[in-house]
Amino acid sequence: MTENTVISKTTCYHCGDDCVNEQYIIDEKHFCCHGCKSVYEVLSANQLCSYYSYNDHPGATQASTDKRFDYLNEPGIISELIDYTDEHVTTVTFYIPNIHCSSCLWLLEQLNKINQAVHYCRVDFLKKQLNIRFDHHKLSLKQLVELLTNIGYEPLISLQDIIKKQNTPTGDKLVQKIAVAGFCFGNVMLLSFPDYFGLSSYEQTFGHFFGYLNILFTIPVVLYSSRDYFVSAWQNLRNKVLNIDFPLALGIAVLFIRSVTEVLVNHDPGFSDTLCGLVFFLLIGKLVQKKTYYHISFERDYRSFFPVAVHIIDNEVETPVSLSKLETGHRIIIRHNEIIPADAILLKGEAMVDFSFVTGEALPVQKTLGEIIYAGGRQTGEAIEMEVIKPVSQSYLTQLWNNEAFTRQQRDTSQTFNEKISKYFTVVLLIIAFGSLFFWMPTDLKRGLAAFTAVLIVACPCALALSTPFTMAAALSIFDKNQFYLKNTRVVEQMAAIDTIVMDKTGTITTGEGNTVKDNAALTEYEKQLVYSVCVNSIHPLSRMMCRYLGPREKQSVEKYEEVAGQGILATIDNHKVAIGNELLVLGKRSDSRNATKVLILIDDVYCGYFEFAHQYRNGLDKVTTLLKKYKLFLLSGDRDYEQQELLRFFKDPGAMQFDQSPQAKLDFISDLQQNRQKVMMIGDGLNDSGALKQSDIGVAVTDNVNNFTPGSDAILDGRSFNKLPAFLQFSKDAVKVIHISFLISLSYNLFGLSYAVTGKLSPLIAAILMPLSTATIIAFTTFSTHFIAKKRKLL
Repeated sequence: MTENTVISKTTCYHCGDDCVNEQYIIDEKHFCCHGCKSVYEVLSANQLCSYYSYNDHPGATQASTDKRFDYLNEPGIISELIDYTDEHVTTVTFYIPNIHCSSCLWLLEQLNKINQAVHYCRVDFLKKQLNIRFDHHKLSLKQLVELLTNIGYEPLISLQDIIKKQNTPTGDKLVQKIAVAGFCFGNVMLLSFPDYFGLSSYEQTFGHFFGYLNILFTIPVVLYSSRDYFVSAWQNLRNKVLNIDFPLALGIAVLFIRSVTEVLVNHDPGFSDTLCGLVFFLLIGKLVQKKTYYHISFERDYRSFFPVAVHIIDNEVETPVSLSKLETGHRIIIRHNEIIPADAILLKGEAMVDFSFVTGEALPVQKTLGEIIYAGGRQTGEAIEMEVIKPVSQSYLTQLWNNEAFTRQQRDTSQTFNEKISKYFTVVLLIIAFGSLFFWMPTDLKRGLAAFTAVLIVACPCALALSTPFTMAAALSIFDKNQFYLKNTRVVEQMAAIDTIVMDKTGTITTGEGNTVKDNAALTEYEKQLVYSVCVNSIHPLSRMMCRYLGPREKQSVEKYEEVAGQGILATIDNHKVAIGNELLVLGKRSDSRNATKVLILIDDVYCGYFEFAHQYRNGLDKVTTLLKKYKLFLLSGDRDYEQQELLRFFKDPGAMQFDQSPQAKLDFISDLQQNRQKVMMIGDGLNDSGALKQSDIGVAVTDNVNNFTPGSDAILDGRSFNKLPAFLQFSKDAVKVIHISFLISLSYNLFGLSYAVTGKLSPLIAAILMPLSTATIIAFTTFSTHFIAKKRKLL
């Protein structure tokens, strides 16, 4: 007896493969594997299942393997692609051409819900980059790329380092869409000429025929050239977001429906020329905007660089060079608390590296000789020597500076001026558009539709939305050219609101160059060598001054090394215990001496004397403090009040100067000012002031040709530009004024355009031409105005 068995095959709802093994079922839908089910769950939980409406099975199976990515199993190739790796996690940055809307951002930043091995995901929408931190024990780089490909976001991988070179995306089809729209627009205009000049009665047949041809030309424009507007509007609506693409998509749809109706039903010419012209001009404006943003991004990452330098060793001589000139093969020295600027091999010294900037893990990691140490780590022990194996990636430092680990939760999270205004624009626009339609509908439906369409087109929010980013981008460029490096555009608005300025003394208003050192220490040559060998590991201004005074000397190996913030250095070298610092650290007590800044020396518990320093104040400090008199100005110093009388010529109020301040005391002082609703800018050297810089509304780290990169600050100021500080502050206020004026210009344009559009007499084509012109006007105004006020402030 033969038993026939019927096997019913079920296809996966996500990828379409047969569910031949264990089936995963949810919402009465079948999935072939857990991966496909997980992707659906994430999309479903956030109402993004419209993802499946574009195709029956748009996803790729999570269970399959793609031979195209086998090369990602090669260790040599992996090392070229990743940004950082350690025993537990790997960080990598991918270029994702398919990123195009807020839904893309949301889905990509939810990868940890699809695969638990992913710890962190952040998208840079402008650059279409995705930064991912993942557990490489649970998920390989190849599997990560497959995961991204399966959900529709395949990375564009190039071993030519496409991320950091900022190459133009090869997968972008905007130019092709413009070409299609332009071709159709030209032909529709040609076929519409008979209607423009009038047709005699016996030519009407040709007019009808041309109308049908025009409809055919509009189809590729609507379905291909303008597709992104419909996709973006639909996905954002599904995600409960009303973005600026919605009124544009609605206007295009209404024009197309009206044109088809006019031609097929009423035998009128329709609005095919208007529709094709609208999409063509929209895409042209989009291309101009994209190219401008690309230029801004390129300039920000490469033409400007942080004023950090590193010391290279050439023929046993230390020479400071800027990071832009650091090359593979250079031998560099990294001191205590300095950032490692490039991937390098450890050659000499004991490396205790804090990778919290990269991984969020604050526990220092010990590295052995010959081991690769990745860029972004901070050395927490003695000075180490390394050989660079990869060039510096400035975009990586930018990414590091904007790491979420340095976002301050206690800060005012109020929205920018642009964010406050723009979020209401689309809602108001839709109210006016539908109001015009309903107003004219009872008496003249055709006129109501004309008004409805014209309102949606003429009141494009592009000009309104672009005023802030283009003004701020121009401002950032000007700041960069003057060696003042801001973290992002938001800092400009925050700086304009500052009313209180707090300054550190040593390394901030003083400079390490030209200071006099008086030797009051009874040291033998061997003891001087010990002191030099300890101080050479530090980047504190006083340590650098002592090294210049004592050196150069042969550096001895340090066995133990510790810097006590605000006090000094404790070290063990050649079996000798050395303490270098203030009285509290060295002697354990304070004296009544108030005559000078001193650094005391203690070797093997024997007090050896001190070095006395006469500081050189920065050029133009008196002019700076005079020009800043409209701000509340304070001085916080960790030193004793030795120089209080001399400082009175800069800070007129003795009560505004606080001395003998610990790092915690500085932070508390800033916090107290903020409790009184004061907007505080802290200016420090980024060493002992890191807490205060982070607490303040704006933290500015001043640096003098040292590798003092401070991610916890909002800006880095080259010491040579310190005298321009008043001009920087006034320029930030001027930039905000430019934004306000550009908003008024945009608002005036919209009010004028809308007042005519609601009458139903404004041609949609004229509206489509005026729209990009208004955008160009705003961009030109903000750019030229910003450069004009920069010249007025002598910043150009």
